[in-house]
Amino acid sequence: MSRHLLWLPLVAFLALLAVVAGGLWRPADPTVRSALIGQPLPDFVLPPLVPGKPGLTSATMHGQGPRLVNIFASWCVPCIAEAPQLMRLHAAGIPIDAIAIRDTAPAVQSFLRRLGDPYARIGDDQASAVQLSLGSSGVPETFLIDGDGRVVRQYVGDIRADQVDAIIAEVRALR
Repeated sequence: MSRHLLWLPLVAFLALLAVVAGGLWRPADPTVRSALIGQPLPDFVLPPLVPGKPGLTSATMHGQGPRLVNIFASWCVPCIAEAPQLMRLHAAGIPIDAIAIRDTAPAVQSFLRRLGDPYARIGDDQASAVQLSLGSSGVPETFLIDGDGRVVRQYVGDIRADQVDAIIAEVRALR
């Protein structure tokens, strides 16, 4: 056996070690993105959660113009932080619907009384089935839906104050 071939296993091991070490130190994006971007909303029907407010269906997203669908919960701390931004979007004339995840009517009503109510409709998703079918991995998340019921964009996490103007521009560009 050639003397140079004896070094081959060591070189292969060092190369493998370099690849693994590079993967460990490279920052990974932990954000889970929906596979539905550019696709139609899945069919769903969510009953109303709050008295006096309709529930939410995928059919209501067709022919209504662009809108936001906010996935939230009254027990979600980032949802509380996001509330002022949703009120700013609502004040700017941006239609917003909501999907309440694993929540109760009294808790949601209290949340809306304290923080404001930007929602036209609130659907009750007790099992998070619609949330998961949208490709959402947590709360809050917001989806921009065009007038044909297609998912245009996903905002993962709470909407921040510095995002509001860009979101308004995105929605208006779809009109």
